[in-house]
Amino acid sequence: MTKDKNTKAPLQTSFYYGWIIVAVAGLSVFFSGPGQTYSVSIFIDYYIEDFEYSRSLVSGIYSGATLCAGFALFMMGRLVDRFGQRTMMVAVGIFLSLALFWNAFLLGPIMMFFGFFMIRLFGQGSMTLIPNTLVPQWFIRKRGRALSVMAIGGFASSALMPPLNTWMIETAGWRTAWGIWGTLLLIVFVPVAFFFVRNQPKLVGEVPDGIPKPVKDGDEPSPNIEVNEKSWTLKEAMATKAFWFILFCVIVPALVNTAITFHIVSIMGLRGLDTGVAAMVLTLMAIIGFPVTFLTGYLVDRFQVHYILAITFFGHIFTLLLLLFTDTWWLAVAFGVLWGFVNGFERIVLSIVWPNYFGREHLGSIKGLAQTVMVIGSALGPLPFGIFYDWLGGYQEVILLTIAFPVTAGILALSSPQPRYEDYHG
Repeated sequence: MTKDKNTKAPLQTSFYYGWIIVAVAGLSVFFSGPGQTYSVSIFIDYYIEDFEYSRSLVSGIYSGATLCAGFALFMMGRLVDRFGQRTMMVAVGIFLSLALFWNAFLLGPIMMFFGFFMIRLFGQGSMTLIPNTLVPQWFIRKRGRALSVMAIGGFASSALMPPLNTWMIETAGWRTAWGIWGTLLLIVFVPVAFFFVRNQPKLVGEVPDGIPKPVKDGDEPSPNIEVNEKSWTLKEAMATKAFWFILFCVIVPALVNTAITFHIVSIMGLRGLDTGVAAMVLTLMAIIGFPVTFLTGYLVDRFQVHYILAITFFGHIFTLLLLLFTDTWWLAVAFGVLWGFVNGFERIVLSIVWPNYFGREHLGSIKGLAQTVMVIGSALGPLPFGIFYDWLGGYQEVILLTIAFPVTAGILALSSPQPRYEDYHG
């Protein structure tokens, strides 16, 4: 990995510099928002109206672009390993900004496809991939807590961007809205990433978690856990069953959550619940999920992560079962709360499992493949729900079939303890 030349932190603090890294990582997750479905969805109806396209055409372009971005994301992970998080974070921020300016000048379906492709690759994919490989470089024992703090950026983004997009579009038009986000990326995020990000703690004279190093020869050696951590290459990780089991676990939340989110208005409408109830469910999910991430961060720092992962998928099962019977507003509230708990768990567990299992040195390649699978899952998730709705006029059957995914993932998670490096390397 290409390393920074700096030998001291760019900002002298009375606390561990890793927490500055966490703050910048959270900002990166926040600015991934323009490429996330919760943000893009606000633009779709305006596209349909202005270009006079059908909903199926715009949805098809979006799904196709997302699939292509998912496949391309694997190479982004390799680039992170080669050039380091700082260089890639700055470069991706610039490219995402240019992609947003591109979207401000859309003229037809081909431009729309490439616009969706770029914001999905650089926004949804890369702007979340890079911080999820950066924070684990700076934390090991406190990794769960650090990722919980970073997740604030994601919850803030999902809560603020939809209403902000709506206000900007209604006030100045959707082209201006894209331009504003592109400008903010260039003048806020890119300089912050360039000046404050460093790839590893040793580059500023620190060790992971900020454990003090001995200052005298007679002092007791500090528990320098960086030296003892084993790092696997992607090829070595792929030789373990845990890698493939966890990879399946990654695709399930992306597939299930995206499908439900995409069709939530329709699902609630069939139960006699209006759009306001559907919006309330999404808001509840974000509000409940936010504090739950801190609980999850505490748990994964103290218990084996595959047990916490299994609990997450059993929560998915109960969530889907409750959705089958949600036909009143108070059941919708219960569904939103339970869904928020599950979402809070999965955000942290699915981020921490890769560095905990396979180390940090090749994390970009490993996480890049996992992120690719996740994006592909999010692209494919809504399709079966739409097919079943057109075929049978409802979602009951497809929800029942979907339960098989978290059941399988829960079993695979329980069967996936952390692999021992020595068992595969002698």
